[in-house]
Amino acid sequence: MAAESSFPDSFIDDDPQKALEALNEALEGDSDNAEWFCQRAYAHILLKNYSCAADDAKKAQQLKPSLPLTFMRTGIAEYYLNHYESAQEAFTQGQQLDVSDTSYEIWIKRCEEMMGDCTQNGSENVTPAVPPVKHDWYQTESQVIVTVMAKNVPKDGVCVNFTDKELNTMIQLASGESYNFHLNLLHPIVPQQSNFKILTTKVEIKMKKTDGIRWEKLEGEGQESNIKHFNPNQHPTSSNHAHKWDKMVVDISEEEKSENLEGDAALNKLFQQIYSDGTDEVKRAMNKSFMESGGTVLSTNWKDVGKRKVDVNPPDDAEVKKY
Repeated sequence: MAAESSFPDSFIDDDPQKALEALNEALEGDSDNAEWFCQRAYAHILLKNYSCAADDAKKAQQLKPSLPLTFMRTGIAEYYLNHYESAQEAFTQGQQLDVSDTSYEIWIKRCEEMMGDCTQNGSENVTPAVPPVKHDWYQTESQVIVTVMAKNVPKDGVCVNFTDKELNTMIQLASGESYNFHLNLLHPIVPQQSNFKILTTKVEIKMKKTDGIRWEKLEGEGQESNIKHFNPNQHPTSSNHAHKWDKMVVDISEEEKSENLEGDAALNKLFQQIYSDGTDEVKRAMNKSFMESGGTVLSTNWKDVGKRKVDVNPPDDAEVKKY
């Protein structure tokens, strides 16, 4: 690759080993380029070469102390080397340079928790206990949804930072404790079109896919996810046409059961979500079939209902009365 002022992060994300080789070559010709040292640190982080990453990030700091990203890369490398105090110091310095980046606060909290656990256990290498918070994830054609089963989270108690291939989240639990987790995502997302929502029993994080492909797993190579992936079944409809409903989670955790509705209310809620997440054809099919059948048929197959009138089809134990 020809020498550039910087390499795109997507190039490093796609093939960190190839990016590392290109950056090695580039730095041979320009050993004073802080951005390249910073990006090579990122490649080393993705390859789990944390000691090399820390060295490169610190070199970038020396060359350009005003660049906040050098402190972020230093902090992450030191964190994974279990050097939590130096990691926290790097994140704090980066935060002072870029107060708009909320991910520094998330990493600082993680360092504080790790140092607290180490103090309690008398060892710096003790792995902290996992908080009693469960996670799920599922996906649609356009989104990846991560659900954190945390009840009664304050409305201002969630901080989420999205980047192209990372998710950093800090959640203030009802107990007053902070819960943090970091994900290196398998595929890139669109941060500007990603968001989160706080509900009574959970926090729902929706990430917009860059490409409409199916993710085989949530995290990238070398990452072991503690988040379960539900593979939704096909949803039955009144139509013979089969639809694959990636939008519906089939296994509901105990934390969500208290929020679930029953009977007609639960069914209506399900149909509302299908309509909300459906394509324009799905919405047209649902509207047409419901109106023409007097509310007795609800189909999502536009190819079927779009070319015919949908007849009234009451349940076997009911009859239609005309007024």
